Amino acid sequence: MNVTIIDYGVGNLRSLRRGLERADATVSISDDPAEIAAAEALVLSGVGAFEECVRNSKPFHDVLLEAAEDTPILGICVGLQLMFTESEEGAPEGETISGLDLISGRVVRLPRGEVKVPHMGWNELAIERDHPLVADIADDDFAYFVHSYCCAADEHTIASCDYGFEFAAVATNEAGNVMGTQFHPEKSGETGLQLLENFVDYARAYHADAPEAALE
Repeated sequence: MNVTIIDYGVGNLRSLRRGLERADATVSISDDPAEIAAAEALVLSGVGAFEECVRNSKPFHDVLLEAAEDTPILGICVGLQLMFTESEEGAPEGETISGLDLISGRVVRLPRGEVKVPHMGWNELAIERDHPLVADIADDDFAYFVHSYCCAADEHTIASCDYGFEFAAVATNEAGNVMGTQFHPEKSGETGLQLLENFVDYARAYHADAPEAALE
């Protein structure tokens, strides 16, 4: 399975590439919208502030919106946050910055004064519902988080995590092909590798079940 990591100038993508290669993917890193549009599966990572990631990824927004119709997409950390409808991070009080709106939800700051921010380190996952992305991942498996903002657990949530409140650690759109993790799978040991393997397996099965979409 060929997986394309979108390079929009945010973050070090080498460890993510190695993780996907360990998950038996053939990996390319691209900043070419045409290559991204033709990809079999896409990964959108992200570190730093939401507004910066929105700005830097803007040349690929139309491609991502179109790809979401028939391509498996995995967002990681701020990459997942970009998938949501909007974020409070970096916006004037009472306002938000628009995301891609591929998954319904608002990104908010972790509770002030209740927990140490950023949330940095290992924390437990709670599986909320079945999805191929969390196959063979169990309640109480640990993942590695580094973030100050997140989306509250809701109907989009596949796995949650408790840090001051329950937030979406793994989420998906209604169709199931656009998904993401608030944690860093490439830094999350065996749990992270399992999730990356699950994504690669999902993408392979997705195209096997929908050959017309794979050829478009």
